[in-house]
Amino acid sequence: MKVVLLLLLLQVSQPVRARCFCQVTGHLDDCACDVETIDDFNNNQLFPKLQTLLESDYFRFYKVNLQKPCPFWTSTSHCGLRDCAVKPCSPSDVPEGIRSSPHNKYLKEPNQQLDECERAEHLGAVDVSLSEKTREALQDWSRHDDEAERFCVVDDEEPPDWQHVDLLLNPERFTGYSGPDAWQIWNSIYEENCFKPLTIKRPLLPDSFLSSSGNEARTFHRWLKGQCVEKRAFYRLISGLHASINIHLSARYLLDDSWYQKKWGHNASEFRRRFDSELTAGEGPRRLLNLYFLYLIELRALAKALPFFQQPSFQLYTGRAEEDQKHKELLLQILQAARSFPLHFDETTLFAGDEKEAAKLKEDIRLAFVNISRIMDCVGCFKCRLWGKLQTQGLGTALKILFSGRQIEALPKSRFQLSRQEVVSLLNAFGRISTSVRELQNFRSLLSENR
Repeated sequence: MKVVLLLLLLQVSQPVRARCFCQVTGHLDDCACDVETIDDFNNNQLFPKLQTLLESDYFRFYKVNLQKPCPFWTSTSHCGLRDCAVKPCSPSDVPEGIRSSPHNKYLKEPNQQLDECERAEHLGAVDVSLSEKTREALQDWSRHDDEAERFCVVDDEEPPDWQHVDLLLNPERFTGYSGPDAWQIWNSIYEENCFKPLTIKRPLLPDSFLSSSGNEARTFHRWLKGQCVEKRAFYRLISGLHASINIHLSARYLLDDSWYQKKWGHNASEFRRRFDSELTAGEGPRRLLNLYFLYLIELRALAKALPFFQQPSFQLYTGRAEEDQKHKELLLQILQAARSFPLHFDETTLFAGDEKEAAKLKEDIRLAFVNISRIMDCVGCFKCRLWGKLQTQGLGTALKILFSGRQIEALPKSRFQLSRQEVVSLLNAFGRISTSVRELQNFRSLLSENR
């Protein structure tokens, strides 16, 4: 169904400082949904429950390696600003059930054990006939199969570089990280991984490095419109993620930094600079619509993953049985609400052409997203790197779920699995997108008051 992209309407009765961000509205390209339906569903149904879940111990602790070197260019510049720092947890801060469990487990250990009869049925007759070399080969094949399903890099969880981080104590907010180094990250993502030829110039903010003209912007959007739906979707996911991060930075901006206090809050001027239609040559509204597109993709993944989380064997295991059960029930409520959403994105429209061509396109897109997840190790600000790695892993996990529908439907017989890292990043990444949609409502109110 053909849908129309409606641009942001701005009331311009005074100078720029008084101009109001009124509304992003209407249907979304390549979807059967509209902005108003998402706003109502997210802000009134999902957002409050999701925030409660993400404050639980299972989801607030994320294990990450922030010391990996940049694999693409030599980078010795790390953000020296104090707000770029990440404070890791001491071992005693992390619940035992999280601290001691392997990275690819989410079950309480006794529940992972097969009884003797089942063990013999599945392993006994085969294992005794395998040579060590064959066993190693099978393990290599299994690892290869796992990698083929992933849309992002999964680091080995080995000390000393891996650390648990309390996400509530290290919130995503404005750190002051900007300039050429930050621009290089996004430029590499867009220019080298979004299937864009170098001859087509990407629209940039007017005050950005090498900012583009209006003619170049029109050329870019004509080019994008001519791409297949899969490549358009890929670009819009990256643009939506970029928009979401910019909303977070504007909503948790350092407003006061004196010797006796640090005050964080909404910076309406910063938000306007990044998204006002006139100040961004029309690009701000497009980027906000891409945020809603990203929301639909991740929401659809949550809905499809419900059978996986409904398995009796699945636990949000921290070692505190009563809390773990309560939080699993809350998680299932959120996923059931996601499934009830009336206008889901239809992923069957993707990769639906010639089987061989579709398979190659899917692999090209998977590898491009893997590459983007590796670029996160080039971010000089450690707090930005933390949230960049988490959100790209979360989106990668959503894409893995989206294109594993048959395996999920075949549970528990299929081999579909999600690691704890994937589960934590999936929900936290969607929590960031959900927060962005909610913050748009806050900025609408702020800017209306300033008219």
